[in-house]
Amino acid sequence: MFLDARILALILHIPHTDIYVFEHKKWTEVEGFHPNQILSILYPNDPNVHPNMSLTTNRLSVDHRLLHHLIVHQILPTGGGYAKLSRMQVFIMWCILSKIEFCFPLLILKTMVRAFSQKKSVLPYGSLLTLVFLHYHIPLEGEISTKLKKEDTYNKSTLNRMGWKKEQGTWIYHPRADLLPKSNRVSGNSRSSLGKSGRRQELAEPL
Repeated sequence: MFLDARILALILHIPHTDIYVFEHKKWTEVEGFHPNQILSILYPNDPNVHPNMSLTTNRLSVDHRLLHHLIVHQILPTGGGYAKLSRMQVFIMWCILSKIEFCFPLLILKTMVRAFSQKKSVLPYGSLLTLVFLHYHIPLEGEISTKLKKEDTYNKSTLNRMGWKKEQGTWIYHPRADLLPKSNRVSGNSRSSLGKSGRRQELAEPL
């Protein structure tokens, strides 16, 4: 069985065009992409954004945090923690926010190859692989089907799991106790005593 990005695009009925360059450890270099520009959008309250800054998700707005959640679970599933952003994730966010098309089939193949080369990693895109197997008439008898995970459905519960609570029409971010500095952590049911330290981001627009 031979599979490349062009064949995968035909199987999935998606385009095979535009950006073909993807980097995981360093910033992707393509025309129009400037790290400081997208970082200023993701962190509008930080006047000192720079390419080597710490990229964390707890400072993102609810819109950008939800977009990141979609990327790490669907577009670029890599496993592990989600408290930090990778440079690749930021680049994909830039593509989506800027409406720049990228070669998703090639990204899928590169991500799977990268996962296969790592000692502790799970091969991603299981549902897409099923379509590939069916295309090549590979028998799947005896395989156990898997139901959709709760992460695969996006609704208000998704935001609640991510730490966002809707209060009087405004989405407010309440970080979990384990994400707060030790000096700000509380125990028991005293969550309300977090005060301002427990409210990192606000979004007035209803979702």
